[in-house]
Amino acid sequence: MQQLFFTFGSIFAALSVVSGAFGAHALKGRISAEMLATFEVAVRYQIYHALGLIVVSWALSQWNSQLISIAGWLFVGGILVFSGSLYILSLAGIRWLGAITPIGGLALIIGWLCLAWAAIRS
Repeated sequence: MQQLFFTFGSIFAALSVVSGAFGAHALKGRISAEMLATFEVAVRYQIYHALGLIVVSWALSQWNSQLISIAGWLFVGGILVFSGSLYILSLAGIRWLGAITPIGGLALIIGWLCLAWAAIRS
């Protein structure tokens, strides 16, 4: 599981750098400033939680806790739903996706709380 979360974290981090460069160079002037800001939020949260997955990988090497694995899966799902919905919203203008973005945000929050709880219990 350690290796899986480290791999996910590394891939999500690389994709966030690619997405950030794409946003800064290819999207500027092609989408509204508001949608570009939304795109940048997606990139920012993706990189933070990609690094969070690497922390999860490290935490699994320190403590044997199911909560840490749950945190990792919540980060994976949260990145896909939170950042993914914002990417689609900003690029395709599909506004209803904004309604599911908070579900991804909630997954990210619960992931951090699971990680904290696992550390406290260990």
